[in-house]
Order: sequence, then C-alpha cells, then structure tokens
Amino acid sequence: MAKKRPQTKAPHGTNGARSAGAAEHVPVVGAREPCPCGSGRRYKACHGRAAAHAVAELVQRPFEGLPGEGDWVALRELVPAATVELTLKGGLPDGVPSVTLATVLPMAWPALRRDDGSVLLGLQNDTPSGDLSRDLADTLQQALAAEPGTPVAGRQAAPDGPRLQDLLDPGAPFEPVVHPGFEFWVPDSENATPEVSASLERANEAVIPTAKLASVDAAYWCETPDKNHLRWVMLHPEEQLLDALARLHAAGTSSLGVGTRLVGSFRAHGLTVPVWDLPSAMKAEECEKPAAEFAERLTAALATGAPLTPEERRARGGLTNRQVTLS
Repeated sequence: MAKKRPQTKAPHGTNGARSAGAAEHVPVVGAREPCPCGSGRRYKACHGRAAAHAVAELVQRPFEGLPGEGDWVALRELVPAATVELTLKGGLPDGVPSVTLATVLPMAWPALRRDDGSVLLGLQNDTPSGDLSRDLADTLQQALAAEPGTPVAGRQAAPDGPRLQDLLDPGAPFEPVVHPGFEFWVPDSENATPEVSASLERANEAVIPTAKLASVDAAYWCETPDKNHLRWVMLHPEEQLLDALARLHAAGTSSLGVGTRLVGSFRAHGLTVPVWDLPSAMKAEECEKPAAEFAERLTAALATGAPLTPEERRARGGLTNRQVTLS
C-alpha cells in the first residue's frame, strides 16, 4: 500500500557512527576495513562493534509538534517527489536564501548546499538512530554550515543535539508541493553532472503519479497500473480511529463512492494511515468531495462513545488484520 523508498547505496565512508563512551565521531567504513580511529583493528572488531550493539530509543512520533505532522509522514513514506519551503526559528543565516525539504535528493544525498547557498534537506534517507527528527536536524545544521556546491553526508547525531522541533518555526505553514518528477533537483539541467543526470533519469522512471487533496488534510491520491488509491494520514489516536472506521464499515459508509473500498490501514511514525482502493478512472479531483463527506462521517463516528456492536467488532477485526506497520 505504501511506496518503497529506493535503496541507493551511499558514497563510501559518508555515514557516521558514535562509539560507546567516545566523544568523537568515527566514520563508518566497510566491516573488514581498518577502523578510522587508528587502532589497527578491522572496523567490525573495533568501533563497528559498538555501533552494531548500540541501542537507540525509538521515537514513535518523530514529527509530533511540527506543523503538518501528517504531511511529514506522507512525504516520508508515501509521496515520491515533493518539496516544502521550511522556515527556521530566528530566520535564515547569512548566505542561505532558502531551506527546502525534499522527499529524495540525487545520489541519495542526505542534504545539499547548492551553488547559490540554498539548502535542500532529504527526507527519505535511512537514518542511524531511533530519532528521525534529531537525525534530520543534525543533517540540516551540517548543510547550513557547508560550503556552497557541497552535498552533505549523514552521520550519527549527538544524543543531546537539537531536533527539528528546536530548529523550525512552529508558527510557519507546512505546504507540500507535489511534483510529477525530480526536475527540481537541477534548475539548470544543462550544467548537471552525468551522475546527477543518471540519478534523475532513474528516479523519474520510478515515480508513481501522486496528488495531494485540497479538501482534507494529509490525504494523497496515487495512480497505479491496476487501480488507484487514496492514502490518508490521520492524527486521531489509533484505537479510537479504528473503532470509528469499524462503525462506518459496518454501516456500509466507509467507502468514497461507487467502486471504492476501504481496504485497511498501516502505521507510520506513530500515526494510522487508512487506504482506499479506487477505480482506475477515478482521478484526484474526483476524490475531493467524497473525502470531505467522509471526514464529516468520521467526525461523528469518533464522537460516539457506545461500545462496538458484534458486527462492528467483526469489522474492526478485519481492519486490524489487514494493518501493516511501516515504521
């Protein structure tokens, strides 16, 4: 139901790990290579051992408290190509005209400081700890300090380092712009390197047509060869939401119209994402009114405090059995 992020190998030696009890960052290298700390041992038997056994506390809702939490989750897990202009607390540093969040960057770079000084921050990269917000904040800080024209490597963030919630303006809007492809990578495509051009071509070939609905929050239509889907990131507490969906399902009012069907949901970053199958002819604009009407029915179902009926419990069991956890 959710897209799979492309697995792109990062440039050798660009990630970082923090050894247990050590204050310095030791770069990650191949398991059989000499450890960068200079001990003379292989990495896997030295700092790699500590990195492999380090236990990071998983933050279940890394984007909680940020404006547009549902859209953060959608851009991380569902949307192939999108950007959002970010607003920093205290404004932009000198020489940085803008900071833009992007779903994916060329060559799977965690971030990029462009030639003009602007910053692109990649959202869909793998991160080394259990706190995605802290990892992204660390990458953003590196990008703000990097030389123009420089891609930024990932590393293990300091455990007491800032999170996105510390760096971003909580009063600023979060307004994703969904793109049909990744041309936003290279405003001047004629000057793109062969590596970036090849990466752009590969990424564009894998893009699934996607659109954000305007009538409700954090709902995204996508087109696939066999059928279309609507995937809607919801902020309601999971148990309460599943009860409400079960009430609607048992009453026959959980669809978005003729030929549509609520097929289940998945969990992502602490939120629940119901998914509907749609006819292949149903486009994003045709989802707007049904989605708004469903939101009204859902609000009423969420307000119901009565115990579930046997039929509603069966409906809830079916929805739960089809639930998948992504993160």
